[in-house]
Amino acid sequence: MTSFRPQDSPTAPEPVRPPAHVGESLSADEFKTLFRGHPGGVAIITADGPDGPVALTATSVSSISADPPLLVFSLSSLSSATAAIVAASTIVVHLLDAEDLELARLAATSGADRFADAALWTRLVTGEPVYHGARAWVRCAVVNRMSAGDSTVVVAHALQSSIQRDIEPGAHGDALVYHNRTWHRLGEHSRIV
Repeated sequence: MTSFRPQDSPTAPEPVRPPAHVGESLSADEFKTLFRGHPGGVAIITADGPDGPVALTATSVSSISADPPLLVFSLSSLSSATAAIVAASTIVVHLLDAEDLELARLAATSGADRFADAALWTRLVTGEPVYHGARAWVRCAVVNRMSAGDSTVVVAHALQSSIQRDIEPGAHGDALVYHNRTWHRLGEHSRIV
């Protein structure tokens, strides 16, 4: 097994800026239009903040290493949950399928009390809030944070996981995908090869 040593992360990381010789850039609207056509798997990230549990929906979650098991995601500075998640030492990343659409909508709704319905969530023995109906979740230690434009990129080390609805290799699943500002279900009907 590869050893892994979390790096100390300052509370206000230095922003990543393009090199001085880069003289052109897409506008924010052009960039958003470009990526609106790029589908993303849907996840919910939860953490325990100073004022209680927080959650947000994300499409930026990706695995980056199996040994050690690392994942990465980005958080918009516009989300009310970002500060608490960035400050947390541990988080839970929920990997959703189409059965979890209402959870995804709840965590994506600005101003919603994402933990008002006690039937939807509980706390792990380690204290993190978890939506127990999600297809799968992974508890992680945050190992690195980096400011990037108007977002924060977070790298997390997977510590513990639970899969409620597994998918056999090669079998169709019911993946939940966000594309062009709408929710989609991937399944056998969407297979092209």
